[in-house]
Amino acid sequence: MNLHHLKVFLAVAEAGSISAGAERLHISQPAVTREIRDLEASLDLRLFDRQPRGVQLTEGGLRLHDYARRIFALERAAERDLRDFAQLEQGELHLGASATLGSYLLPPLLTRFRALHPQIFVSLEVSNTDVVTRQLDEGRISLGFVEGPFVQADYAHHLLACDALLPVVSPLHPLARAERLEARDLQAYPLYMREPGSGARASIEQAYRDHGLEPQAGMAIGSTEALKRLLTDGKGIAWLSQRVVERELASGELQRLAVQDLQIERELHVLWRLGTSLSPAPAAFLQLSQMPG
Repeated sequence: MNLHHLKVFLAVAEAGSISAGAERLHISQPAVTREIRDLEASLDLRLFDRQPRGVQLTEGGLRLHDYARRIFALERAAERDLRDFAQLEQGELHLGASATLGSYLLPPLLTRFRALHPQIFVSLEVSNTDVVTRQLDEGRISLGFVEGPFVQADYAHHLLACDALLPVVSPLHPLARAERLEARDLQAYPLYMREPGSGARASIEQAYRDHGLEPQAGMAIGSTEALKRLLTDGKGIAWLSQRVVERELASGELQRLAVQDLQIERELHVLWRLGTSLSPAPAAFLQLSQMPG
């Protein structure tokens, strides 16, 4: 059914005459008459009875009138919904992030975003780089925030920052008070790391191998906070983000080892699916994530 014909029909039905319908639509009476005739011909059904003063709906016209009102009410609702969606008056934002980003970098950004767009529902799942890229591939999230290596040709991406991983131990660790250490000095002590698939673990393993060392995990834990607590045994060494251990280093709960010949840095990226257009909420959050402060 031609929706333009239907719109003309509804205008005439509600105005009560051809002339009043034409005035409402800002088109000529002959044009309105032609549209009505075409619609009646396409349906093989008379819709109006012509009266001395205006028109009257036939039984078929009354049936169509009910549908036409609902169709154009739905059209107006769709326009309102899409306008609100475009203007961030409603919508959803689904994010995935690896541990450091999800626990330390994103919460302040989410607070700012919610203050700007309180009507948007936001969900964040914190996992690791492998899981985040898989969620992107499956379309379960719009943006992924990762701290590990990924196949750059497979994703649209933006560099957010660089992050240093620091070798930290309990103050009770035998190496805690050493003034100068080399990477090989760490090999005698258990290495506490995140689980396989973690970006931090991948960065540490690569850095060790680049120095001719073999990274042997004495413990693999899926939580950065748990790693910090496990270091209190005075035996293990963990390479943790500077963002994660600032408070513990300042309070003396943890001690940074004075390793001279090994520095580990990784890049923090935001990713989204290659070749796809971001909807308004993810696009706004992406823009916010690239702003300073």
